[in-house]
Amino acid sequence: MSIKITKMQGCGNDFVLLDYEEYQKGVEEKRWKDMSDAAKKLCDRNFGIGADGFIIPNTNTEDTDIGWFFYNSDGTTAQMCGNGIRCFAKYVYDKKLVDKKEFGVHTLAGIIKPKLLEDGRVRVNMSKPILESEKIPFVPNDNLKYKISVKDRIFEGNAVSMGNPHFVIFVQKEDDTLALAKEYGPIIETSFEFPEKTNVEFIKIKSYKKIELRVWERGCGITLACGTGACASVVAGILNGYIENSVDVELLGGVVHIDWDGRVNNTNHDVFMTGPAEYVFEAELF
Repeated sequence: MSIKITKMQGCGNDFVLLDYEEYQKGVEEKRWKDMSDAAKKLCDRNFGIGADGFIIPNTNTEDTDIGWFFYNSDGTTAQMCGNGIRCFAKYVYDKKLVDKKEFGVHTLAGIIKPKLLEDGRVRVNMSKPILESEKIPFVPNDNLKYKISVKDRIFEGNAVSMGNPHFVIFVQKEDDTLALAKEYGPIIETSFEFPEKTNVEFIKIKSYKKIELRVWERGCGITLACGTGACASVVAGILNGYIENSVDVELLGGVVHIDWDGRVNNTNHDVFMTGPAEYVFEAELF
């Protein structure tokens, strides 16, 4: 019996998507025992399809239009994924699982609202940033300009949650952000300050309206893009006075645009992310 799968990507952040019925086929055939097991096997880049995340639509939600089950490539769950939610939005609309271009999605980070635009991109209301340490969660009380010691370096960073935790580090123009993410990202991810681990972003300011981001993702490692990381980084940049409220974020896999009207004395504003969502291929597993 074959199982139909779809692979999608947003700025190079790639995902395997399955309808729930297709997932159940795999369980019945003993291809995988549960969603976590399916995520690990399907996302494996050597023995599976290869992806950063695994997504299954959930049509049995009562509080909004649709929901999802989201897993990282290592089989762990994640509260949110910015690039994943854009791909998910396009997928469920094209599959007629929803019948409107703007709708609500039940996630572990709350209800997220994507909107399919006429130019093919997806704009997502990512809700409000979380800056309270206990809600991120982040052990120290002061989550802005916190100094963390890692190997031979001391980094000053900002802890922000977009439904999932991030530690945003602004570096100098001469720094290699990707090299820093590879070397220090996995250590910071598991630092005691982050009881649920964290995504780690290294940011270079290009201008008031443009930043460069390289990321070590919790549960994935180095990825070509991180949508929630882009949102968290812009929030941190605005609170530090480094950038304006409408910013392009350059990722390894492309560019997303982030809008946030917040400021130091008024953070109660939703973050909006706009970016691509594209099909890679559809296939059948035999």
